[in-house]
Amino acid sequence: MSIKTFAAIDVGSFELSMKIFEFSGKNNMREIDYIKQRLDLGSDTYAAGKISNEKVDELCRTLKEFAAVMASYKVEAYRAYGTSAIRETENSAILLDQIAQRTGIRVEVLSNSEQRFLDYKSIASQGESFRKFIEQNTAIVDIGGGSIQLSLFENDTLVSTQNLRLGVLRIQELLHHASTRNGRTEDLIDEMATAQLATYKKLYLKEHEIQNIIVVDDYISPWARKRAGKSGAQAMINVGDFETLLQMLRSKSTTEIAKLMDIMEEKVPLVLISAVLTRRIALLMGADCIWAPGVTLCDGIAYEYAEKNKMFKGEHDFEKDIIACAVNISKRYMGSKKRAETLEKLSTTIFDSMKKVHGLGKRERLYLRIAAILHDCGKYVSMVNIGETSYNIIMATEMIGLSHMEREIVANIVRFNHSSFQYYGQPGMSGIDRDSYLVVAKLTAILRLANSLDRSHKQKLKGLKASLQENELILNVETQEDITLETCFFDQRCEFFTEVFSITPVLKQKKNF
Repeated sequence: MSIKTFAAIDVGSFELSMKIFEFSGKNNMREIDYIKQRLDLGSDTYAAGKISNEKVDELCRTLKEFAAVMASYKVEAYRAYGTSAIRETENSAILLDQIAQRTGIRVEVLSNSEQRFLDYKSIASQGESFRKFIEQNTAIVDIGGGSIQLSLFENDTLVSTQNLRLGVLRIQELLHHASTRNGRTEDLIDEMATAQLATYKKLYLKEHEIQNIIVVDDYISPWARKRAGKSGAQAMINVGDFETLLQMLRSKSTTEIAKLMDIMEEKVPLVLISAVLTRRIALLMGADCIWAPGVTLCDGIAYEYAEKNKMFKGEHDFEKDIIACAVNISKRYMGSKKRAETLEKLSTTIFDSMKKVHGLGKRERLYLRIAAILHDCGKYVSMVNIGETSYNIIMATEMIGLSHMEREIVANIVRFNHSSFQYYGQPGMSGIDRDSYLVVAKLTAILRLANSLDRSHKQKLKGLKASLQENELILNVETQEDITLETCFFDQRCEFFTEVFSITPVLKQKKNF
């Protein structure tokens, strides 16, 4: 049995961490080492927009030490990711190049949605405990240095996710500037949280009753797990327990608290912020039970690596979550459910029949499905500029599981479904690379063709069958209805499809009398 070693590195806002994992056989992932180094990068980024030279030097020294540890374990592969402190630094490209040149470690920057998706996967790595929780109405509260992510689940399905700028380091920086008196700190944290959470509740919680909360953080989770003892899966707490924690934080010295909680003294103020935030969210949602599994971003990095390399097969369907999220965005902007379902079916039928021609895979098929679901979300804002307003809505709305570039791809497919296509190098394509541009072109051509087949919005062509025959795509439909309007728009949309694929679509109607 072959054993593979893998290192997951998290360049976080408050500390650097690395976990070494061992993979042996199918679905066997074991943590064999965990190294942490306190380094507060976030305070520099959130206050000044850049990380100081002294901290860059310390960052590189630590990563060199990580590289030596990896070599001692004969690590075969690694992934190193930077989060908000690197993401929000003004000179991130220069910083990342320096790190690579000085340490040999290439750090990639995660978008917020990518980071939260990996955190989400880290919880999924807990197996049965995770599955039991999300079968009920559950919120994942992912507390980071720069922001928190609130994700709502109903019946094992992600229904919404929203990012709020209430990260513990960001709040600490604001408190520092406010020069708060000791007695007011807790009240001010609560006020800051309540101001944003009240709006969140009005927009996203009115239809949902939350039973459980899963907390992902580096602050109260260690406390919860210590209280639970060896059985980490039972690290359950309730709102009343927070009063006990807060009373300790109010009454004891920083040194005493650090000793009791087995944490660094510098972390104590952050524990207070995280506890107040979690308590406020739990009260807002009316949740009965809070679970702090104690997982980290490194666990999610390893989980995803194992999935991609077919060493681990998780039971949870993450693609289903992304689709469910898109459906809920469409619902929010008054999209037609029947129209979206029809367009998704038509476009994926065409996509599947063209596999030998388009060269795209499962991930690109997902982009097409999302674009079909969100094809008309811009109508909520403008019935005239649907393409542009749809693009802006999609780019402004996070979908956990999609990177920024993937969201750009989906947004452009939807935009060009309604407006003239812009070619590579033109101003409208300035934010997209060549490979992504080609994906946009191919999927736009497919979505446009599918859109023409339901131009009346009456779902006349539900029984579409598509097949490639030499240089033609034969689309056979059986319907008794008049499809004159569809035929007219079909002829118009064929030109771009033929330009992209060198394939001519042919629509054939069969009537059964």
